[in-house]
Amino acid sequence: MTSTQPRRRARVRAPELTGTRWLNTGGKSYSIKDFRGKILLLDFWTFCCVNCIHVLDELRSLEEEFADVLVTVGVHSPKFAHEAEPAAVAAAVERVAVHHPVLDDPELTTWQAYAVHAWPTLVLVDPEGYVVHVAAGEGHVEALRRVVRELVAEHERRGTLHRGSSPYVPPPPAATELRFPSKALVTPSGTLLVADTAHHRLVELAADGTTVLRRIGTGSRGRVDGDATRAGFAEPGGFALLPPEIAARVGYDVLVADTVNHLLRSVRLADGTVATVAGTGAQWRNGDTDGPALEVDLSSPLDLAWWQPAGGVLIAMSGNHTLSLFDPLAGTVRRFAGTTVEGLQDGPVQAAFFAQPAGLAATEDRLWLLDSETSALRVVEAGAEPGEFVVRTVVGSGLFDFGHRDGPAATALLQHPLGLAVLPDGSVAVADTYNGAIRRYDPASAEVSTLATDLAEPADLVLLDEDIVAVVSGAHQLDRPVAPGLAAELVHGTAHQVRRPATDLAPGEVVLTVIFDPPPGQRIDDRYGPSTRLEISSSPPQLLRSGAGVSTELSRTLVLADDLPGGVLHVIAQAASCDSVGEHPACRLSRQDWGVPVRLQDWGATRLPLVLGGMDG
Repeated sequence: MTSTQPRRRARVRAPELTGTRWLNTGGKSYSIKDFRGKILLLDFWTFCCVNCIHVLDELRSLEEEFADVLVTVGVHSPKFAHEAEPAAVAAAVERVAVHHPVLDDPELTTWQAYAVHAWPTLVLVDPEGYVVHVAAGEGHVEALRRVVRELVAEHERRGTLHRGSSPYVPPPPAATELRFPSKALVTPSGTLLVADTAHHRLVELAADGTTVLRRIGTGSRGRVDGDATRAGFAEPGGFALLPPEIAARVGYDVLVADTVNHLLRSVRLADGTVATVAGTGAQWRNGDTDGPALEVDLSSPLDLAWWQPAGGVLIAMSGNHTLSLFDPLAGTVRRFAGTTVEGLQDGPVQAAFFAQPAGLAATEDRLWLLDSETSALRVVEAGAEPGEFVVRTVVGSGLFDFGHRDGPAATALLQHPLGLAVLPDGSVAVADTYNGAIRRYDPASAEVSTLATDLAEPADLVLLDEDIVAVVSGAHQLDRPVAPGLAAELVHGTAHQVRRPATDLAPGEVVLTVIFDPPPGQRIDDRYGPSTRLEISSSPPQLLRSGAGVSTELSRTLVLADDLPGGVLHVIAQAASCDSVGEHPACRLSRQDWGVPVRLQDWGATRLPLVLGGMDG
């Protein structure tokens, strides 16, 4: 029996839902038994995770279709220390528009009870309180739809399905001019163009950072080109200002990362006209990354920067952990850096690993970038040969280490930084978002220091005259928290590690199996070649004595080192399933990227199951 074949299993009771509080319920708390009679979908997420945000959008249609029988509960299980803070969780629930109840699980109690290994993970519980389906990663909405339909039919026959409304209670609306702004740009006229992200629009402010000059976009989520009064965005992010000679040829001045629409939009500053210049509007899954710009799928572009050595606009593709390059003159997009593996690996850009790249800032010879999930500051520079580029890390050590620690860059720590700016002296100011701070990296001394603290999730920095202007997302405003000429200060530092429990594995042979059961009405279809793929690597590389690489089987025997305390297994799995009937069956791809922290123990497990879709057992 292979990992893709259905299997008979014992029924498993859904564990209790345990956390510190409930949100979006009007103050009411719930127990697992309160959802008897309904189909319960648990969405294990954390607000730093772009894949989790993708899933929230995917689930909206499912929640609407089954509104009277399906209850979605988000279980917020944090990765970073900041994500365990109650106010931060409440703000995130509003910012990403979660329209269902949320259980705050800061100690990962419910996460562990459900044996979750990755963000996001989805768990379906039937009306009698039994776990019936598990899926990790994105792209599972059609499989979930089929399982829910079967559950509705079965439990209506048995009389165990109770129809009714959701326990979701929307919080009272908040009114501010900006709502969770994320990025800013200084225009040639000295004004500030701001991504008013939660309002789905752009706002141009005077140099004082408060006076509104104009708004570009309707203020409602949309995807419409046209003049400033009718244009639509969906959670817009970063900007790139084109060189004047390029702008004159293409007819626009500014590019905008329209993050949730998976598009690049252009803005003509003279009249605010908006147009789509790259992306199809579909999220990249596994297709082409190079080609005509309007025919290539993008994946949550978060920031942009014109960089002359590369000959175009670099795109921080946070959704698939890569950098792409947009050529506005040729109208093309191509992969510039990264492999889609989430991690921290330096070297030639084509082989480098990134982890939700979030902030870009360019100089004549360097592209500075922030990797938010590894809390890292990195730099791309020219390689030894013409046209070659390499990436190196100057601050940061991996997916699971973070903190607020100043001093030598080799030991300094950040916490999920999102924005940066290059200062006139060549040093780099960093919006250290989850630390609520502005930090400074000095390349000359290789030292990290702190410029300002006690900010509410600073998300970006720009230079206006002598001022550092911070986009303080959690305070819904722009601020100037650093006095001009203020010297950097060293502050007392702390180090943290992600509290997600490590998996205890035995040194030597371990069988890693990815579980994938096709959803009802579908099957694995190998008529046109292998429909599954498994890619495994590790940090450090020495963790895997053998078993690294790519294969088409979803099960593999690994040999783990016997002289290391542990590390991280990086696992990418994908599987395509197709409709069982029809001459031209519809096929769907499921894909997940796991970073599994591993602790090596002599008594550890010799089997590591990871559920892509279905049930283990």
